[in-house]
Amino acid sequence: MENLDVATRRGTVLNGVLFPAKKSDTVVIAITGIHGNFYSNPFYYNIGDTLSANGIDFIYAQTNDALGEIETYNVKTSQKELIGSWNERFSYTEEDIDAYLDYAAKNYRHVILAGHSLGANKVIYYLSKHHDKKRVEKFILMSPANLAHMMSNVSDGEKDFIEKLVRYGQGEKILPFYFMGWVVCTANTAHDWLSGILDNASGNFSQLEQINHSGALIIGTYDNFTDGDPVGFLKNINSHMPTAKDNKLIFIERTGHTYQQKQKDIAEIILKLAVDWTKH
Repeated sequence: MENLDVATRRGTVLNGVLFPAKKSDTVVIAITGIHGNFYSNPFYYNIGDTLSANGIDFIYAQTNDALGEIETYNVKTSQKELIGSWNERFSYTEEDIDAYLDYAAKNYRHVILAGHSLGANKVIYYLSKHHDKKRVEKFILMSPANLAHMMSNVSDGEKDFIEKLVRYGQGEKILPFYFMGWVVCTANTAHDWLSGILDNASGNFSQLEQINHSGALIIGTYDNFTDGDPVGFLKNINSHMPTAKDNKLIFIERTGHTYQQKQKDIAEIILKLAVDWTKH
C-alpha cells in the first residue's frame, strides 16, 4: 500500500492510495463518495488486497468529500488547503476524476473506472461527458446513491435558507444546521447537492442516456440509500443506458450500502470482472 498524491487542474492535491501488484498493466480506480474513507468503508482494504494479490493494481481514489475535513496543499499556490465534505463543489467532479485518470494513462494498458455511493454518481456524470474508451475501458458502479431519497429530510425552510445565502453572496458560510441531518457544510456545498447535478440515478436520467461505455452495476439487497427497493433501483438505472444489454447487474444478498459482512464477496466480484474484461 502506497500513498498516491495527484494534483488537479486547480492545483489541489488529492490523497489517494495505491495497492500495487507486480508489473500490472491493469488498474481499477475507485472514486469515493461522501465520507467514503477506510474508516467507514473497510471494504476498500479487501478490494485492494485481493486485486493486488492477483496481479491487478487498485487505486483508492479519495476525492474532496471522503472525510469531513482533509488537510492538503495546492501545487499552484504552494499553500495548505482544507477540503472535505464541508466545502466540496460538484463542479470539481471532472477534474478530480481526470487527476487519477491522468496518472493511470501513463502507467496502465487497461483502466477500469469504479465509484462507490456518490462516487458512482460522479462516474455516471463523468462518463456522460467523456466517451474515450482508450482512457476508460469499463465502469463499475457500486451502490449508486438515490440523492432524492438522501435529501428527503431537508425541509423547504432549509432549502430556502440555503438558496438565500447563495443568492446574496454568502455561500461560503457554514450552515447552522446539519444538512440532510448529518453533514456539516457550507451553503454552496448544500446548494450543489440540491442542484441536481449528480442526481442522475433517481431523478433526471439524461446523463445515463449519454453513456456509451459498458460495465457492471453492483448493489447490496439491504441497501438503505435506495428508498426501499435496491434491486428495482439498480435495474432502473441500467434500463436508461444505451449499453444496458451489455452490462452486468450484480446483487449481493443480505448486505447493505457498504457491504457489511460481505467485504470479501465484493472484492472477489470485482476481481472476476477485471480478469474477464482484460484477459484478451
